[in-house]
Amino acid sequence: MSDERSTRIRVEALQPVCGEAVRAWAERLGLPLEGEADFVLQLGSDGLQLTELGPQAPGPVRVDFVEGAVAHRRLYGGGSGQMIAKAVGVQPGVRPIVLDATAGLGRDAFVLASLGCNVTLSERQPIIAALLEDGLERALRDAEVAPIAAQMRLLHGNAIELMRNWQGEPPQVIYLDPMFPHRDKSALVKKEMRLFRPLVGDDLDAPALLEAALVLATHRVVVKRPRKAPVIDGAKPSYALEGKSSRYDIYPKKALKP
Repeated sequence: MSDERSTRIRVEALQPVCGEAVRAWAERLGLPLEGEADFVLQLGSDGLQLTELGPQAPGPVRVDFVEGAVAHRRLYGGGSGQMIAKAVGVQPGVRPIVLDATAGLGRDAFVLASLGCNVTLSERQPIIAALLEDGLERALRDAEVAPIAAQMRLLHGNAIELMRNWQGEPPQVIYLDPMFPHRDKSALVKKEMRLFRPLVGDDLDAPALLEAALVLATHRVVVKRPRKAPVIDGAKPSYALEGKSSRYDIYPKKALKP
């Protein structure tokens, strides 16, 4: 569950020209523009970012599909040979329609979109959803990345409710990456988990998330887990793909064919 109610967040502009847009974000998210805070949502020339305040705070986090780690993975990450691609069923002539129901910062969704999948992203935490929305808008303005971003659609709201009340053609594959206690040693993951855990907490409703996904997906559900973590309570996966630090539990319903 989220500890958001006890986490104080305000919004601020990093440049005067951003003042009007910042006021719009503050009104939309129901956040103050001043006062004491643990975190600050900042808007500047590089987009929207979330920053923790305090002496030991890490740097800001924002969604960037154009540069940095995501760009490097797009260019040099192994393409359709990546484990996530195999997990969702990417193969010659097959690019599944995917719902990433726990989108977070959208990195996995972007990888799948870059491989040619149409991906719907669902994020229930309003501030993380705002970072995602801002990142997607900036990606659409970049000539090289825009075609990939155009294959990504963002939905705000609780994924369980969205799946139970799904409108239109159901996704072939639903991808779940519930929040869990990260033990990844990389500074980037530690920074993001430190920032987001007070907002998101652990996904205690992961069994209900899996149950709803298994009802909606037409072909398979994929759950990303730490390599040694137990499977989510409920239906058991048919098989798993295992990497160094994580694994993908696969719940097949029907074969994906060209």
